[in-house]
Amino acid sequence: MAIRLLIVFVLVMTACRPSEQKQQTATARKATIAEIEEGIKAYIAKKTEEDKGYFIVTDSGKTYKMKLVRVHTEYLSSLGPGRQFACVDLADISGDVYDVDFFMNGDPGNMDVTETTVHKLNGKPFYAWKQKADKTWYRLPMKEATTGLLGVIEGEDSFEFFYHVTLPEIKSGARIWLPVASSDAYQSVEIKSIASPVAHQILKDEEFGNNIFFAELLPRHSKDSIRISYKVSRKERGPSEEKSPDKERFLKANATMPVGGRFEEIARGAIKGKSAGDLMKARALYDYVIDNMRYMKFGNYGGGDSNYACDVKTGNCSEFHSYFISLARSIGIPARFAIGASIPSDRNDGGIDGYHCWAEFYADGKWWPVDISEANKYTALATYYFGHHPANRIELSRGRDLKIKPGPKSGPVNFMAYPVLEVDGKEVKAKTTFTFLRSGAD
Repeated sequence: MAIRLLIVFVLVMTACRPSEQKQQTATARKATIAEIEEGIKAYIAKKTEEDKGYFIVTDSGKTYKMKLVRVHTEYLSSLGPGRQFACVDLADISGDVYDVDFFMNGDPGNMDVTETTVHKLNGKPFYAWKQKADKTWYRLPMKEATTGLLGVIEGEDSFEFFYHVTLPEIKSGARIWLPVASSDAYQSVEIKSIASPVAHQILKDEEFGNNIFFAELLPRHSKDSIRISYKVSRKERGPSEEKSPDKERFLKANATMPVGGRFEEIARGAIKGKSAGDLMKARALYDYVIDNMRYMKFGNYGGGDSNYACDVKTGNCSEFHSYFISLARSIGIPARFAIGASIPSDRNDGGIDGYHCWAEFYADGKWWPVDISEANKYTALATYYFGHHPANRIELSRGRDLKIKPGPKSGPVNFMAYPVLEVDGKEVKAKTTFTFLRSGAD
């Protein structure tokens, strides 16, 4: 009898274990990106309410009173069941913008922050992240960080690049334009696919020859997607010899890049005492912008407006390079603008933090590449970025005031990285995300 009861007990326990394991497996899952975003927003909102309208961060003995600016969805990561990483921009009461890293524990809907550190101030990092062989990450002091951890891949880089547009609600006729990358001396671009809910055309702008996707949309295309997938190989860029440029094109004013007036006055002050060569003058302007601008994604940034940059002395890459171009052209140095995306150097796949732009100027028979906003963020690389663009980027378009036929009712396009969407003749934003996969990555 005892043996029979023991057999029954073992059978019952054995039958129970798989169902228990299934239940554990069902709950112990990785959180989705949307769930992590919801979790960090909920945490910050709760703490902001508790602390009378401010989110309080204490780091390295200093206390900051902050408000949420945005969540970096491209960096959100599930580190395993019940463990997450989030990165957000928070503005403190002085107007400075801090990039803050969070580690969280818990399941979706019940996440709690276990560690908070201030990573960057106005884009300038206090530490770098480095990945171990087991795919885990650790903090590295900036003085120990290699150029690869600071956003630079030298030589060559190869990757797939994915451009994804989600259309908003469309209640009447609409038209959309977006840039299509093309090959040049420094990048080889293969379009793997273009997925669109409607037939499209590839147009060219009149002055710079950019390829531009164009389509007409109807209400039934609401919430649909447009996706372009690329295979890209790109070389690091240095000074390149070229015959004398079209000075009318590269010395004239643009709608948001004026020439002359106060820009000439500032430029002449910056080059005072420098030698007569344009290369030395351009370096003086480069240093002037680095010394007098702060990289801040705050306020009315992102329009590439030289007047805004001159007045406020803050902005993103578009303000930095527009300001430089206005200064350079004002003293007779040809300069030009390009835009695309910077591919992360410290990881091999995932999201990209929006567009990135850069500039070139002409001196001594060559076009010299510069990236002033990156030099401002990573001062150790200021010399590198005067004369180099790294391999890990893709150029989507070049030039300003792009003239397209058929074009938007608003007229020439300031610059083109994100789509221009018009609904009933009025510009409407469309959610756009960039992701990548480096060639050879697992």
